[in-house]
Amino acid sequence: MKKNESVTSLVSAFGRAYHSQFDTPKIFDDFIAKELITKNELIDIQKNMVQGIQFFNKEIAERFKNNSDEVLKWITQVQLSPTPLARAAYCESVLLNEVELGVKQYVILGAGLDTFSFRYPELTSSLNIFEVDHPITQKSKKKRIADAHLEIPNNLHFVPMDFTKEFTNTALTKAGFKQEKTFFSLLGVTYYLTKPEIKDLLEDLFDQMPSGSSIVFDYADENLFHESGLSNRVKNTVAMAAVGGEPMKSCFAYGEMESLLEDVGLLIYEHLTPIEIDDRYFRNREDYLSAFETIHYIHAVKK
Repeated sequence: MKKNESVTSLVSAFGRAYHSQFDTPKIFDDFIAKELITKNELIDIQKNMVQGIQFFNKEIAERFKNNSDEVLKWITQVQLSPTPLARAAYCESVLLNEVELGVKQYVILGAGLDTFSFRYPELTSSLNIFEVDHPITQKSKKKRIADAHLEIPNNLHFVPMDFTKEFTNTALTKAGFKQEKTFFSLLGVTYYLTKPEIKDLLEDLFDQMPSGSSIVFDYADENLFHESGLSNRVKNTVAMAAVGGEPMKSCFAYGEMESLLEDVGLLIYEHLTPIEIDDRYFRNREDYLSAFETIHYIHAVKK
């Protein structure tokens, strides 16, 4: 994390906001995301995306050179939105099922500009939500919430922590966290950690957690660093992450991921491949949206 707010979280929020406003049918409707982005930021992100089309795809740049709206749609739907949308839809579907089964705590690691607590006011009295993120990111988010005239729900607890460096239960406990069955999410994070760092983090997370606690996360498979993807989007993503100061560091074969989870006491309850993600979330669409070629989702449960 650089010494400022994560650009990744802002751009991800933009992708969700764009989808909510313009795309049909909805994969994941984050109707609050746009409230956390300023008008100037929206303009700047859109302008930067459109101006960068030559980097993404020269053919599209030429075809739509007089249609900036279509250029923005192409970049957003091909490059930017697919993974944030589908992984959020998957994670929240698992979470809501876990809530039905009695889970009362939800820990969002790397929450960024997540809006779950604002979109589910009916869970205010039954689910405690702990957002864990870098102190600078959280400070900015609180300001955005205030500027949007949103009221922080009583069940939302901010836990400032650079958990990619060191995770501590103490900070969570101070925020009211209890050692009871818990659901964790770790979205858009594993790519930026080394394999030992991922293992250490999962060990720390689940060390004192009771059986049945679980986590949803996404990860890149072993093709990450040599797969081009549709319109070179996988290669572009890796390149942009490096240029943005948040380089991607790890990818896994399925067996390797399974072994890592086994070592930390977790069993894979569900695993979605890119083909399965595409079938579940992107089937029969008439726009550019489709699942990223190298990204998988896992729901893992403590034994």
